[in-house]
Amino acid sequence: MDQNQNILLSSGVRKAGVVVLSLLALFLLAKSVNEFKTYGVIGKDVAASNTITVTGKGEVVKEPDIATFAFGSTAESLSVAEAQDKSAKAINAIKDFLTQNGVAEKDIKTTNYNIYPRYNWEDATYMRPGRQVLAAYVVSQMVEVKVRKLADAGKLIGGLGELGATDISGLSFGFDKEEVVKSEARNLAVIEAKKQAEAIANSLGVSLGRVVSFNESGEPYYPRAYGMGGADMMKLDSAASMPPITGGESKVISNVTITYELK
Repeated sequence: MDQNQNILLSSGVRKAGVVVLSLLALFLLAKSVNEFKTYGVIGKDVAASNTITVTGKGEVVKEPDIATFAFGSTAESLSVAEAQDKSAKAINAIKDFLTQNGVAEKDIKTTNYNIYPRYNWEDATYMRPGRQVLAAYVVSQMVEVKVRKLADAGKLIGGLGELGATDISGLSFGFDKEEVVKSEARNLAVIEAKKQAEAIANSLGVSLGRVVSFNESGEPYYPRAYGMGGADMMKLDSAASMPPITGGESKVISNVTITYELK
């Protein structure tokens, strides 16, 4: 084989190699594109073709284990510092009374603190409005108390009047671990819904598959208010003015809607 033939053979081999590499590159590119297209459905739910939707209701009735109320204290003086001092002494006396009667410090929380001037109008006549005169600086506080021994609630509330509390509001009964009680009600609702779904599936001759959707639209839980609950306020004069307090029972309700796939 002469030199020209060797050159032609070598050139042919190179061309063939280029063609093979080009085809291989095209094959790998097409494969990669197809794989990238599958990424769009990774992690996405596959639509269920046959489903059934059921509802369930769960109720939990228990005696409440906490009582909550709020009390206020107001002090006045022509000096802001003196008004604050009076207010602090009154609040501290009440807190001492509460802790000495079994209320933990963590269960006593200041929820509002205000300082503002109070004015009187003097020398006012039907012809002129008169002039505004500072009467006092007012310091008001609101404190929320959580009582864990319900039998003591009446004694605690009644004793506040003798210690300078000006009003009490929002007495209500509830659960310290409210989420636990709500979870119990939810579990009962889910069990009821699943039993209903299984009964329907058996009637249809199919079986239940995965849960497609879940929704809880339970009735909101409100701690049970006692007497002066809400925005009403009650003035306290002495411990004798407070009637016995009982917590009764509280109900927590959960409503669920579940959609199952049928298979």
